[in-house]
Amino acid sequence: MIHLPARAVVAFVLFSTAVTACVAADATATKPVAIGDSAVDFTLPIVSGEGELTLSEEFKKGPVVLVVLRGYPGYQCPLCSRQVGDLVKVAGDLAKLSERVILVYPGEPNELEAHAEEFMGKTTLPEPIVLVRDPGLQMVSSWHLRWDAPNETAYPATFVIDGDGKVVWAKISDSHGGRTSATEVVQKLKSL
Repeated sequence: MIHLPARAVVAFVLFSTAVTACVAADATATKPVAIGDSAVDFTLPIVSGEGELTLSEEFKKGPVVLVVLRGYPGYQCPLCSRQVGDLVKVAGDLAKLSERVILVYPGEPNELEAHAEEFMGKTTLPEPIVLVRDPGLQMVSSWHLRWDAPNETAYPATFVIDGDGKVVWAKISDSHGGRTSATEVVQKLKSL
């Protein structure tokens, strides 16, 4: 049997505890924002409009739907276009149930504005829907939604945030599909 001095045992226990705490902290630091979490605030530029949008200013007025698109991963995502089209179709219902529907279009800063405007084409988004740019994927990174793979930007995700800034519903896809439908968003808002 090996006998260690008491100081060595204490040092080993303290070291092990510190390593465990660091590993646990690192593991939670990379988890996406989830139900029950406070929404991480951001201010992003509005596409095809003047000014910026600050998340906390929006949810103070009432529930907010936050939809993270793939943005520009080297091409315009057809599934993102379909998802936005579905949300536009139920804009009237969304306006009755939420203060704002924020669509986040992430990508590298170089030419992101042009790509976002290309994504919108001649479409004018009805109230309460607005499209914002996330240059440099800052919002996506702060919400831990960065899809760090070739030709990817962000995991498609949808969140419902209440007037206190708490995430009350979330759906994050780990693929291009598996996104929230417009009907599902309306149902979640009705249940608030």
